[in-house]
Amino acid sequence: MGLIPVKPGEVATIVTSLEMLERPRPAPLPPSPLRLVRWERPGVDRYRALFRRVGGPWLWFSRLVMDDDRLTAIIHDDAVRIWAVVDRAGIEIGMLELDFRTAGECELSYVGLIPELAGKGHGRWLMAHALAMAWAKDVRRVWVHTCTLDHPGALGFYRRSGFVPYQRTIETFADPRIAGALPDDCGAHYPLLASRR
Repeated sequence: MGLIPVKPGEVATIVTSLEMLERPRPAPLPPSPLRLVRWERPGVDRYRALFRRVGGPWLWFSRLVMDDDRLTAIIHDDAVRIWAVVDRAGIEIGMLELDFRTAGECELSYVGLIPELAGKGHGRWLMAHALAMAWAKDVRRVWVHTCTLDHPGALGFYRRSGFVPYQRTIETFADPRIAGALPDDCGAHYPLLASRR
């Protein structure tokens, strides 16, 4: 057993992909004061602001560094559905993105709430909505992936929601904090080993 060094300025994470091959039994929606608001063709700035707010603490960065045209093509695609999670005051505090671009499948591309809401039961509410909307389409498979950069409870949460792990990979990428896509204080659970040049 050997250790593989990670290049300076890079991040490494173990990615676990999970799938659900059968529609889950209908269950009552957990109560929540939150609600979903469908975003039809959101602007890239608005989308990135919520993406950063929800995912920045976990080093979500892919949509932050994607060029505007490519991001617009994804988030304006009729087969991609996006919702903001809003609280009673109408403040956007989470997001849900379902991707139906592969026939017969739905990827839970992004599902998350701001870290302050972790452990309060709102994730079960959001997942119940996500699964209901995913399986309302003609799909045979719903899948999601998570990684070791995500909330420590994410993998267990997906498994309790009915997903079964089917693949594990290792991903390395340039640290988005060094590149300036995220501030240095994001991803406090993953130390920043190199400073910006």
